[in-house]
Amino acid sequence: MKTLIVHGDGKLEVREVERPRINSKQALVKMICCGICNGTDAKLIHRRFKGFGPDKYPLMLGHEGVGEVVEVGKDVKGFHIGDKVLLPFVDADKEQYGDLESGWGAFSEYGVVNDLGAYGLAGAPECAYGQTKLPDGIDPVDACMIITLREVLSSIKRFGIRENQSVAVFGCGPVGLTFIRFMSLLGVSPIIAFDIMPEKLDEAKKAGADYTFDSREDAKEHVRSICPQGVDYMLDAVGISDLINQGMELIRDGGKLCCYGISPNLGMSLDWSKAPYNWQLQFQQFPSKIEEGEATNQILSWIRTGVIDLKDYISDYFRFEDVLEAFQKLDKRQIAKKGIVVF
Repeated sequence: MKTLIVHGDGKLEVREVERPRINSKQALVKMICCGICNGTDAKLIHRRFKGFGPDKYPLMLGHEGVGEVVEVGKDVKGFHIGDKVLLPFVDADKEQYGDLESGWGAFSEYGVVNDLGAYGLAGAPECAYGQTKLPDGIDPVDACMIITLREVLSSIKRFGIRENQSVAVFGCGPVGLTFIRFMSLLGVSPIIAFDIMPEKLDEAKKAGADYTFDSREDAKEHVRSICPQGVDYMLDAVGISDLINQGMELIRDGGKLCCYGISPNLGMSLDWSKAPYNWQLQFQQFPSKIEEGEATNQILSWIRTGVIDLKDYISDYFRFEDVLEAFQKLDKRQIAKKGIVVF
């Protein structure tokens, strides 16, 4: 099969390798599509992903895949040939791939899923909880967006954000807009959105933000005019560490600073001189696959009832043959929302 590889110098290559092997508790899938992640994929390419040092390169890219089951192990109960499944991966395998490592490897023509039912009560890898079947009636290509959506929903729950609580959101890109949309659906209010681009602020309003402001203006003045005691939560949906210090004077006493995604910096100087006496800081860098799996049904319910439309989050489709061009566009910021590579 063909797979997309990134080298330690950031160079991308499509390479021919062996198909992954499956054990008795796994299923082999032929990949249908994989979403391009401006967080994980981009940081892996630029060597800015925590835990991936020089010894982890070269590696196979991709973690937002959807595939169709083409072969099942003898103990598999939950998957059948023809099933469409979320989150197939290709693991590193010394015998098959030598020193080629895995950044989850979903930009490959084949991948592997694990069957929870085959493992019994214990022993299943955590990824198995997120490797769920796709119901009929949902376009499997667009369905790779579900992976991002349930990451966001599970993170909202992990942060503890609930109805009638106030949130200031920094960053109205695809992830930030998804946070805003879902928080609005869950009754979070008021939602105050900040970005430097007017068109993104317009999108934030459409997504459910109650107020929108240019983040280059005085954020404290805007927030305190709406919530005099400060907001319950400040959410960094950009991944800029400096926002943590900026957010200190925006939260109420006992408020929380929430950071979503892998930060490119692994340290910073915290200045809580302008913070209330009591505050919390929480990083959500790697969503739990168990919690993602638990969020799937809520996402599917919103899709079925028309509350959310997957196409609203997608701007570009690319053929796998053009995957290198797709990543060039990502690097030049020419993909407005989600880009999807189709096999």
